[in-house]
Amino acid sequence: MKIVLTGLLASAALLAAPMAASAQDAARPYDNGPVWDVAAIQTKPGHFDDYMRFVATVWKARQEALKAKGVVLDYKVLTVQDQRDNEPDLFLMVEYKNMAAFDVPLDDFDAMAKKEFGSVTASAKAAVDRETIRTQRGDIITRELILK
Repeated sequence: MKIVLTGLLASAALLAAPMAASAQDAARPYDNGPVWDVAAIQTKPGHFDDYMRFVATVWKARQEALKAKGVVLDYKVLTVQDQRDNEPDLFLMVEYKNMAAFDVPLDDFDAMAKKEFGSVTASAKAAVDRETIRTQRGDIITRELILK
C-alpha cells in the first residue's frame, strides 16, 4: 500500500509540474508597445541642408497634422555620425499608438498630398524630385516592447 501511495504522489507531482510551467510561460515579461516607422535616408553630397529644409517644413507639417488627429504619438529625426559608404545619414522615425493607427487610410494620405502639393500627381513628382538630393535606403516597421 505504501508503494502505491508513493507512486500516486509521484504521479501527481509529475502532472502538476507542467501546469506550473504553463502558468510561468503565460506570464510574459513584456507587452506590446507603440509601432515605429523608421525611414533610412542617405543625403547626397552637398545636399544635407536642402533635404533638412524639406524635413523641417513639409515632413514636419505632415507629422504635426497626424499628431493633432491622434494618429501619430511622436516623431524624431536622428543623424548618424561617421556613416560608412552607402549608409544612411538620417533616420526619420514616426511613432504610432499601434498597428491600427499606423494603417492610415489611403484617402487620408491623398488629402494630405493635395493640401501639401496641390494634387496627388504633384506630390508624386515632388517625391521623385527629392531623389536628386537624397536616396531612401530602406524603411522598417518596428514594435516597441514594454518591459514589465
